[in-house]
Amino acid sequence: MSALLPHELLVTLNQHLPCRELQIRQLATLLHPSVPSPSTLVVHGLEATGKSLAVEKVLEAIDVPHAIVRSLECITTRHLLERTLAACKESIPQDVEDEANGLLPGSCETVSVLAVRLKCLFAGRDKSVLVLDGIDRQREAPPTLLPALARLGEIVPNLTVVLIITLPRTGFLHTAGVPYIHFPPYNRSESVAILSRSPLSIFSSPGPECSAVGPESPYADDEDDSAWLWSRFCAAVWDSLAKGGARDILSFESVCHRLWTPFVQPVQDGAYGTRDFSKLMVRNRTLFQSENVLLESIVPLAAAEANTGVVKGTHELPYYSKFLLFAAYLASYNPARQDQVFFMKMSEKKRRKKGGGTAVGRVSKHRKIQRKLLGPQAFVLERVLAIFHAILPQQIIPTADIMTQVATLASLRLLVRTSGTADPLEAQTKWRVNVGWEYVLQLARTVRFDIEVYLAE
Repeated sequence: MSALLPHELLVTLNQHLPCRELQIRQLATLLHPSVPSPSTLVVHGLEATGKSLAVEKVLEAIDVPHAIVRSLECITTRHLLERTLAACKESIPQDVEDEANGLLPGSCETVSVLAVRLKCLFAGRDKSVLVLDGIDRQREAPPTLLPALARLGEIVPNLTVVLIITLPRTGFLHTAGVPYIHFPPYNRSESVAILSRSPLSIFSSPGPECSAVGPESPYADDEDDSAWLWSRFCAAVWDSLAKGGARDILSFESVCHRLWTPFVQPVQDGAYGTRDFSKLMVRNRTLFQSENVLLESIVPLAAAEANTGVVKGTHELPYYSKFLLFAAYLASYNPARQDQVFFMKMSEKKRRKKGGGTAVGRVSKHRKIQRKLLGPQAFVLERVLAIFHAILPQQIIPTADIMTQVATLASLRLLVRTSGTADPLEAQTKWRVNVGWEYVLQLARTVRFDIEVYLAE
């Protein structure tokens, strides 16, 4: 495979694309103009793995006519097809006869029209390559778009279609025999080696407080010291942060650039030398323990923490949500047989005995443990809604907003569902309150509701 490209050209490509020697040789072998090429080639890999750059550099190196169309720049499928036709037109030299034959790009609404126009465009010409970058993320793409574009190389002579995608699905092209070239993610050694090719300088951007940096500074700006410290710093960032939160090379580079200035600040101040990596790691260990550097934000960290502190101090439920929570607490701690005693507007307290006389009340057993100490009991949603309407100071019409507030209380984990019904807002769904007596009592005082009157002892 190495015989297709000169050694000097391979060295140049490897310098532009480090850690991608195998993929470069595979692309050069399959797309070289002196050997037959497949009609369709799939290049796949995760983001920031060098797929697009490798394909572009190899096509430029082997000097084959090619057209590159980026799907992210196309709004609709028709836009993609028309841009593909225009890019193919620009990739080959044109003469006056072609323009007279009406081969200039025009309207192209379907893949069939594109195939006919490309067949006329590439008739009698040498090998050409059409690269569709990110075609799996095309907007408004029908399910038959990728299989149809993959067959353009079978219809159009001397045309190879290269599909650059992120993750190929099984059988997504509806055809067999298509070669695949995989670009794996960069591992630790490869990522550190790539970033070590362009190290940042230790004294490149000293702050106004860095008075030690100057002609009298004991440490000069040495490129060897910067490269030595930068490579070890990148390895430390990968082990602490990037290994789990910034796996691609672009995120890894961004994290390293943001942490470099505070990391070398003691060196700029003259407190440590350029080779005191262990001391710098001990002093700046907090930089590698916080995950805030992994989040892209335009809000300063101090302002974000101040706003977070204000939000944490305010927890205010809506008016009716409070009464729903009161009703749920009463339903959990009151027996259901006593609901008519506490919540019915009119109840007959006297019972008549058959045959006349005075009815003798049932002797109740003495409860040794208060019900509030036994824990909440499950209740159905229909019961808590009835208690809710009974304890409200004013009557309201049952609407969907009440059910929405029940769902909100459930999302806040103030109410916990105990039954496994399909619909959580069904009338017979069982719930249990998830708050204590002290919280409910303090909440009741905010709306001047005497909850102790409705609580059974």
